[in-house]
Amino acid sequence: MNIDTDGLDPKAAYKLLIGSIIPRPIAWVSTQSEEGVANLAPISFFTVVGRKPPKLSLTLQPKADGVALKDTFANIRDTGEFVVHTATFPQIDVLHRSAVEFEPDVDEFDAVGVEKEASAVVRPPRIKDAPIAFECVVDRIFTSPDGLGNVVWGRAVNIYIRDDLYLPRGRIDTSALHAVGRLAAEYTLVSNAFVPPLDETVTARHTGRRIVRLDGQDPEYSPVDTAAWSPSGSVIEEPGERPAQAGQ
Repeated sequence: MNIDTDGLDPKAAYKLLIGSIIPRPIAWVSTQSEEGVANLAPISFFTVVGRKPPKLSLTLQPKADGVALKDTFANIRDTGEFVVHTATFPQIDVLHRSAVEFEPDVDEFDAVGVEKEASAVVRPPRIKDAPIAFECVVDRIFTSPDGLGNVVWGRAVNIYIRDDLYLPRGRIDTSALHAVGRLAAEYTLVSNAFVPPLDETVTARHTGRRIVRLDGQDPEYSPVDTAAWSPSGSVIEEPGERPAQAGQ
């Protein structure tokens, strides 16, 4: 199948992008408003854009209404600072809940039950127990090419790394990190590693197999097919229930 992108509306294009560009790393971002209210949000339109100095890129969609700016972006724009944390499996439940669209005056650390600790250089707090944190100041902000979001480049002015993860010669112990990433509207645990070439029996054993689900859902299940999903990157919280999966 060939798909002419000129005929795609933004929602259809978004579905194809998040289902094809996988796995995506997750930036678990803390910010602080001008009034001092702390905010948390996971962002998976995220990558590295420079190394000297280290620079990270975030692309932030509007809220679920398709219009209002997310608190994360408003705080970054207004204060010029943010912290990017590596998303890991032990904190996945609270990370997912932090994608709920809380009101701007709600301290999201308190709302989802995440403990703060002071950053070394910037004003937004770090997430206590997060293994890696990049304290950033804004390098530049521009509107994404589709006009539907905003792109932030941040310069990392301090990098916190948990002592046990920092190996000799400056390497990160990735096998001990338990990192998670994004698929479409789901998550994936980084639980294996390899360097090619692989033994043919290993390749044959894994070729054509569906991924193993950790949540008990049917192998073909996707939150994108549910009514709760929206291409906002936010989580929809139903009263009395666990937050439903959304975009991101």
